[in-house]
Amino acid sequence: MPDERKKTALVTGASSGIGHAVAIELSNRGFKVFACARRIEPMRDLESEHGVTIFKMDVSSLESINDGVKFIDSQLGVDDGAKKLDLLYNNAGQSCSFPAIDVPDDALTQCLDVNFIGPVRLTRAFRKYVINAKGVIAFTGSLVGICPFPWGAVYGASKAAIHQYASILSFEMEPFGVRVLNVVTGGVKTNIADTRDLAEDSVYNVPEMADSIDKRRKMTETEKPMSAEVYAKKVVDDVLYGDNFINRLTRRVNVYHGSWSTTLSLLSNIAPRWLMLVAFRIKFKLNGVFQALRARQEKVKNI
Repeated sequence: MPDERKKTALVTGASSGIGHAVAIELSNRGFKVFACARRIEPMRDLESEHGVTIFKMDVSSLESINDGVKFIDSQLGVDDGAKKLDLLYNNAGQSCSFPAIDVPDDALTQCLDVNFIGPVRLTRAFRKYVINAKGVIAFTGSLVGICPFPWGAVYGASKAAIHQYASILSFEMEPFGVRVLNVVTGGVKTNIADTRDLAEDSVYNVPEMADSIDKRRKMTETEKPMSAEVYAKKVVDDVLYGDNFINRLTRRVNVYHGSWSTTLSLLSNIAPRWLMLVAFRIKFKLNGVFQALRARQEKVKNI
């Protein structure tokens, strides 16, 4: 009998954090893994220590995606007359921590290009390989796509868009036998935190703001984040063992991993919005910020 075909996977954003850990875990589980990022050097250990095939691809560039498709096509073998990709893992992400009315245009377009437009393009570009394999398309979603965390409107919007895209994609891929997973991600130890400064002319430039936005940017670090390695094991379990009767019957799309992912997702559905906002006002020290902003506005009015 011929040897069983080795399953294949493509992981984006594999230079660090979640993507790096998922690529290693998939390789450990017997997958032939292709891993990509904008920079090759941080992925060298994937190649030398874990047998992962690495290549450069920028998910925010259509030209780079097209080049990536050509590369993967050249690497895939033919099985039953078709080239197959068992897993497309859309993980590449770009943070964006600014007040909603202050987001610089370059930060806006970069965040949407990487977090939403890129995964949509990749899904389109690799669709035939995944359909041939009756495989899985996975996305790194986020609690920020569900909860109204301050100073993260654009990042949250990009993740909310992915959540809805994944939900509808799952429905539409049903006749092809392709599963879709959206990993609603809580705290995971990564280096994605935004470090860019507010614009000098921001209306939020009050002394109290520095501590508040720092709390938001370091939220993951301070809330006992799950290690990327543990997270990767849980996600790969979903990929490998999630195709069961109950999940097929319910057409489950969302899975929840990372610290606070299940708890906050549940609370966002059952708790009144005002209660969530009270908690976030305290958590992110917004009362002092809002008081300072109101006081400044009153002073301006009285001049």
